Amino acid sequence: MKQPWDVIVAGAGAAGLFFAARAARRGLAVLVLDPGAPMGGAARKVRVSGGGRCNFTNLDMDPGRYLCANPHFTRSALARFTPWDAVAWLGEHGLGYEEKAPGQLFCAQGAAAVATALEADCAGAGVRLELGRPVRGVERAGDGFSVATEGGALAARAVAVATGGLSWPAVGASGLGFEVAAALGLRVEPPRPALVPLVCGSQGGSKGGSWPYADLAGVALPARVACAGAAFTDDLLFTHKGLSGPVILQISTYWRRGAALSIDLLPGQDAAALLAAARSAKGRGRALVRNFLAAHLPARLAARLAAQVAAPAPAPRPGAAPLALADTPLADLTAPQLHALAQALGAWTVLPTRSEGWAKAEVTAGGVDTAVLSSQTMAARHIPGLYFLGEVQDVTGHLGGYNLHWAWASAHAAALAVG
Repeated sequence: MKQPWDVIVAGAGAAGLFFAARAARRGLAVLVLDPGAPMGGAARKVRVSGGGRCNFTNLDMDPGRYLCANPHFTRSALARFTPWDAVAWLGEHGLGYEEKAPGQLFCAQGAAAVATALEADCAGAGVRLELGRPVRGVERAGDGFSVATEGGALAARAVAVATGGLSWPAVGASGLGFEVAAALGLRVEPPRPALVPLVCGSQGGSKGGSWPYADLAGVALPARVACAGAAFTDDLLFTHKGLSGPVILQISTYWRRGAALSIDLLPGQDAAALLAAARSAKGRGRALVRNFLAAHLPARLAARLAAQVAAPAPAPRPGAAPLALADTPLADLTAPQLHALAQALGAWTVLPTRSEGWAKAEVTAGGVDTAVLSSQTMAARHIPGLYFLGEVQDVTGHLGGYNLHWAWASAHAAALAVG
């Protein structure tokens, strides 16, 4: 093999390119290898992130926004690369930002401009970028590494694995980083789709079935969703297959097969107290259930809940047909019906059967176990010179710019240490 590179980077995504430019500016010879076709450019996932707008960071940056077996793992890197550092980096490339939602910062010029800035950063630092040349494997070789590629083996004193995860296969996602880690004896937490819509079946059965609310596809409303000790409040969206929207994407990272979701359709309100107040209010107790629900929920969802939540009300007089719950005055509801209605509003239980998988997942949960990595440098503790960056680690951020910020922060920490 030829004279070894100081560093070979596997993966030309956000973390890989950010790391490469910073390492090269420290005087290191850096080569970045990526399987992507040259005409598609580098940082393919960045180019389509945030719906093409690139949510590159979040002002509410805190280790608690990340799911990781070690809740303190992200602390050091986040402290050394803040959201304002990310803003400053964009500014160096003539790019501005917009706050589209509280704390969520997007590139004003769009995602493609961020990808172009990453490429320009590398070019200006003297990084050699080879697209269309995938890494096939990494082995230890003496004091360094041998990196297998289609064009033959390359020598490197250090290797940074920044290959991302399995989400977004349409832009070239692969499990190479996990394979490299496992081949070198490092533990990998099984990867799973995260920040992903959930597919739901019939309630009450572990095997699921057809989604009985498929006809509500397109209905959206604010909701609080809880699962596995975590809870989020944001918009919920009914789909033909199940549930989506920001609140479902958030909770999906915590959800595991067999776990149920508890959904509060009136977040910030006590459904039972609201019903009790409506029943006792002068003149309002005669309001029909469907009208009460329609005042608090989207019309189609209100009609469905009124029709399904409980048995018909008792007949109003001898010989009369029972009223459907939807047409029953609030004052005429029985205690069990009131309880069932309050539960449907404040603690609706849904049992998802699966997620919509890698094609719809925004990120990959699981990955290289952080217990085998240094939180200061992102290096493997027992393999000097081997670094893992960004999504390939078992670090998963919340929705809202946290995962892209982790790409910057982990890359920055590693670039300060590599040598």
